[in-house]
Amino acid sequence: MKSTVLVVLTALMVCQLVPKASAEEVIFEDHFDRSESDETQEQVGGGWGTNSRTWAAGNKQVDLADGALLIFRHKVADHGVSVVQNLAFKDTTIPMRFKISQGDELGINIADMKEKSVHAGHLCVAKIRPNKITLIDLKTGRTKLEMRETSKAKTLSAADKKLIRSKKRSFPIELDTDQWHQPKVNIADETMTVSIDGKQIGSFQSPGIDHPTKLCLRLAVAKQAWVDDVIVVRQ
Repeated sequence: MKSTVLVVLTALMVCQLVPKASAEEVIFEDHFDRSESDETQEQVGGGWGTNSRTWAAGNKQVDLADGALLIFRHKVADHGVSVVQNLAFKDTTIPMRFKISQGDELGINIADMKEKSVHAGHLCVAKIRPNKITLIDLKTGRTKLEMRETSKAKTLSAADKKLIRSKKRSFPIELDTDQWHQPKVNIADETMTVSIDGKQIGSFQSPGIDHPTKLCLRLAVAKQAWVDDVIVVRQ
């Protein structure tokens, strides 16, 4: 009897001494506290890539300045700027800092280039504007290949248009422009939630958000945006 009790007590003591596995893991962090060796070139570093060579004839669209990242669309570009970090996660929390001007937009876009059922691997995105945040399931909505081809052919049916509308949800906000703010995107299963400056703005649930292999974070900029202190936490 005494030996049995001793074994149980020993096991309990060992369990208390062994640290519990964390449910969260920081898999990426960048504070952009560096500078380029050649100011005329895109030298983001930190594992980031851009689409400037493809869509802006190789012209510089990203600049390290004042300890932050300035993303701006070059006048010759025929596509928005995409600044890309390859990562691997399913559920995640992504906090950062950013500032934009009136009429600008920052997209926190999640992709999987190996997913061939959608255009360019698009899965879901949180689009932040000074007056509105829009959460979109791209995988089962407008970037699904069949839907995209139908849209390009301008043959979308009323049912198609209704489906695309059902794959997004917008929330009104009032952000001070040209001021730093702290957005946070959380993805848990089918739900994407966004907060700004510690205040939850809204959530959207849709099946495409639950894509199991998210392999890419894209910072998508239509005109110009500043970004800093990007952290990716895998849940």
